[in-house]
Amino acid sequence: MKKNINKRSILLWTVRNIIPMFLFPILNFYLFELYTHNPWETMKRPIQFLNIYFFELLMIIFLLVFGKLKSSLRLQSIFFMITGLANYYVIEFRSAPIMPWDIYSIGTAMSVADNFKYTVKKETVFVIIGFMLIIILESFVNLEIKKLEPFVADIISKNKKTKKNKKNLIHNEKLENIQRVFSHKNILIARITMLLLSLIMLSGFVNMLHQDSTITKYKMYDKLFTPTVMSKRDGTAVAFLMELKFLSIDKPDGYSDKKANEILSSYSLDEQVTDKKLPNIIVIMNEAFSDPKILGDFETNKDYMPFMHKMLNGEYPDSISGYLDVSVLGGNTANTEFEFLTGNTMAFLPQGSVAYQQYLKNELPSLPLHLKKLGYKTIAMHPYNSTGWERNRVYPILGFDDMYFIKDFKSPEKIRKYVSDQSCYDKIIELYENKSDDSPLFVFNVTMQNHSSYSEEFDNFNPDIEVSDSSSKTLNNYLSLMKISDASINDLINYFSNQEEETVIVFFGDHQPTDSVISNIWKLNNKSGSNLSQEDTNNRYKVPFFIWSNNSMNSASNVELSVNFLSSYLLDACGLPKDNYNNFLLDLYSKYPVVTSIRAQNSNNESNDIKDVKTELNNYAIIQYHNLFGKK
Repeated sequence: MKKNINKRSILLWTVRNIIPMFLFPILNFYLFELYTHNPWETMKRPIQFLNIYFFELLMIIFLLVFGKLKSSLRLQSIFFMITGLANYYVIEFRSAPIMPWDIYSIGTAMSVADNFKYTVKKETVFVIIGFMLIIILESFVNLEIKKLEPFVADIISKNKKTKKNKKNLIHNEKLENIQRVFSHKNILIARITMLLLSLIMLSGFVNMLHQDSTITKYKMYDKLFTPTVMSKRDGTAVAFLMELKFLSIDKPDGYSDKKANEILSSYSLDEQVTDKKLPNIIVIMNEAFSDPKILGDFETNKDYMPFMHKMLNGEYPDSISGYLDVSVLGGNTANTEFEFLTGNTMAFLPQGSVAYQQYLKNELPSLPLHLKKLGYKTIAMHPYNSTGWERNRVYPILGFDDMYFIKDFKSPEKIRKYVSDQSCYDKIIELYENKSDDSPLFVFNVTMQNHSSYSEEFDNFNPDIEVSDSSSKTLNNYLSLMKISDASINDLINYFSNQEEETVIVFFGDHQPTDSVISNIWKLNNKSGSNLSQEDTNNRYKVPFFIWSNNSMNSASNVELSVNFLSSYLLDACGLPKDNYNNFLLDLYSKYPVVTSIRAQNSNNESNDIKDVKTELNNYAIIQYHNLFGKK
């Protein structure tokens, strides 16, 4: 009878402790994900196991630190219940989950927290109820590490034999050995050892998530420019851990603030022109604008960008045209903005990182700040949400006086579901016609009309471009959007051609579209994304650009440069004063006209992977690190 009682007590203890120890972290994981999505629909099973491994490991660490299973399980459940709810609201308010670099803006977040309206969906209520039920059930566990010694002693005492025969003596000796193993001292040593091992395992797990081989093996999603998709496919916790690698940047070889200032001081400052009427400068960074002809031949029923083709052929006087090399493909618009506005390059930042969100915390040298010092009124404009890529926070840091976002466009024309280029240009004309006569105008406009995807049908969009020998609706839609953009920028040029005030217009695409569009052109040219030549790959990162003036400008065509040099190149083309950083960039441009996150091309048109020329570009890396992270 006593033997059965002991077995039942052990079984009951196991049910109350061991099973919850491993079951509740799994339930925490699935409830945590259910705040924002159904993990069984969005996550591959092996990736679910990666997340569960993390939750289990975290529970073990909590248990080893606090010593009580009840406290450890409750801490984990309460933490993920609250964090999951916070993440739910963050996604609701800014369409992106909590990310590691949000720690830098937590003060700002707290200061505006009461400006939002907090509502809870029915599904969210069920998730919270699920967490609360788990927390209640966790009250029944009673495992405490410090009580293992008396617990084992009690079990052993109940199992010792009273008869002193040889068999029983051997049995009792084994039990006493077990009891010595579970002594207070040994338990403490084991606890500390297991904690250290668990922390090492956690560190190794995080490091594993940062490896490209892991991304490939588990087919994980690592596109940082769509963090919501990343959290849905990889799991919110694992996606967060993956993003940790982008928090810090290693210093370049030989870096010091003094060294950066020495390099910059070797480049002179231009004298400020005070007696010259400064031109208005309008910069259009057009969403996904590109000319796919650079990737391969194809025929269409009509020209999809007649104005741009004439511009690229040098048929417009007082203009500079050619191709701009960018660092991104199919997305990460903000990184092209960053490179243009600051003269910095993504070549020295982690692949997949987003400078706006992660590294721009304080004022740094930029085109709008420079123009502001010259007397310009600086305006940023984007007909979409102000929080996208944290533009509402970043633009003031970069030196913009005013910002216009979607709420500032009253009844704009829309093509598909986005504000049209034409509505953007109407807004620019409105700003120009209402500007002060005392200050020249600098407008930086990021458009939205051509944003992906290109497969949907809309009542307000009638594609009229057809590609011969191709049935791709996606490609036809994309080229039809390019035709609309081409006509709109032509209209803007025509408007300013008839204005007396000198005005310079800069136009370029932020990146090419995704492979879903381009693969159709490769197919027509007997190519595929898996067998591209190096030249084909390089061309994938090129977009058309032009600089046009309604006054006079030294014309040029077939110009190629990367976007990080464009702002300094613009100042030089306009005859405007430049600071020593601009002059450094122009000097580097004369030697390496293309520097992107992918490659560098020197003045002899020799192209190399960026990693192979970083030594030659080390001064640039030093200055950039100083601009972003150094002491000013």
